[in-house]
Amino acid sequence: MRTSLRALIGSAIAAVTLMAMNPAPAQAASLTMLGADVSSLQRTLDLGGKYYTAAGAAADPYDILKGAGANYMRLRVWNNPASGYNNKAKVLQQAKAIKAKGLKLLVDFHYSDTWADPGKQYPPAAWSSHTLAQLQTDVYNYTYDVCTALKSQGTTPDSVQIGNEINVGMLWPAGKVTNSNFAPLASLLKSGYNATKACNSGTQVMIHTADADSDANARWFYDGIKAQGVSWDITALSYYCMWHGTLANLYNVIADVKSRYGKPVVVVETAYMYTTANADGETNSIPGTTTCDGQPATKAGQGTEFTWIQNTARNAGAIGVFYWEPTWYAIAGNGWDPANINGTGDGWDNMATFDATGKFNSNVKWTA
Repeated sequence: MRTSLRALIGSAIAAVTLMAMNPAPAQAASLTMLGADVSSLQRTLDLGGKYYTAAGAAADPYDILKGAGANYMRLRVWNNPASGYNNKAKVLQQAKAIKAKGLKLLVDFHYSDTWADPGKQYPPAAWSSHTLAQLQTDVYNYTYDVCTALKSQGTTPDSVQIGNEINVGMLWPAGKVTNSNFAPLASLLKSGYNATKACNSGTQVMIHTADADSDANARWFYDGIKAQGVSWDITALSYYCMWHGTLANLYNVIADVKSRYGKPVVVVETAYMYTTANADGETNSIPGTTTCDGQPATKAGQGTEFTWIQNTARNAGAIGVFYWEPTWYAIAGNGWDPANINGTGDGWDNMATFDATGKFNSNVKWTA
C-alpha cells in the first residue's frame, strides 16, 4: 500500500509539473504582454556598449528583443538616484526610444532613490521625514508628474506599477504592513492609482509582489489590500525558480490569484542563467550551480527554462511574462549601486540574454 501510494503521489506531481511546462491547449488564453525589463540599457549604450544578433551582426538591442518576440518594455524609475540613471529624465529619454520601435511601456515606480524589494523599501531622501499623510500626497504628485511628463512627449505609459515587490509594504516605516494592518499601505496605493488614472484613465495599474513562492502569502497580501478598498487592474508577481519554487507551484499561485481577485495576472519578473561564469569582479547574484528543472546553465538551458515559465504562466491563465534585465551584460561603469555606479559591477551578467560579448542568445524567445 505504501509503495502504491507513493507511486500515485509521484504520478500526480509529475502530471501537474507536465501540465505547467507543456504548451497550452488551443483554447487557452495567449500571452499578450511579452516583456523585458531594460532599465540598465541606457547606461550601457551611453558607455558605448554594443549589441549583436546571435549571428554576430551589430544591431539595435530593441530590434533584437522585438525580433525574438518581445512587445513590451519595462523601466524602473527612481526618484533621485545618485548616478542619475533611472531618474525621471532618463526614463523619458528611454521611453522615446521604446515607443519609436512600436513597443509598449510599463513604468515601475520604486518610490525610492535606490532598489526597493521585499527586504528594503527606503523612502526617497526628500521624503524621509514625512508623515503618512504627507507621503500620500508625495506618491500622488510624483506619480502624476512622471506620468504626465511621459504623456506630454507622446509616450504615455501603457501600464505602471505602484511599488516594486511590496510584499510587506513600501515607503517604510510609514507604509510597512505591521501586524497585518494594511490601512497605511492601502492609503499609499490608492494615491498612486488615483494619480495614474488622473493622468490617463487607460493606463493599467499593477500591484507587484514577489509572492509567486506561496499562495498563502499572496492571499494574505492581496486579501489585505482588497479589504481596504484598494483598486488595481493587474496582479503582478516575480518568479525566480531558484527562490520561488517549482513550476507547478507557480501554476497554482497564478491560477488561484486570477480566480480569487478576478484580475489578469502577469509574471513581471523572471530570468534564468546561461552560464556558471562570472564576467566581472562583482559576484553573481545567482551562482551557476543553482539550476532548476534539470536545465543546465547553458544558452540552451536558459531558453528552455524561459519557455517553460511562459508555458506555465499561459496554462495557468496569465496574460504576460517579463524577462528581467536581459540586456545587462557586464560592462565597466554599469554597476548595480546607483551611489557607486562606476565602482560596482554587474551581478546579473550570467542571467542576461546577451553574453559577455553582447551577443544575443537565440534560444530565448517570447511566445504568445
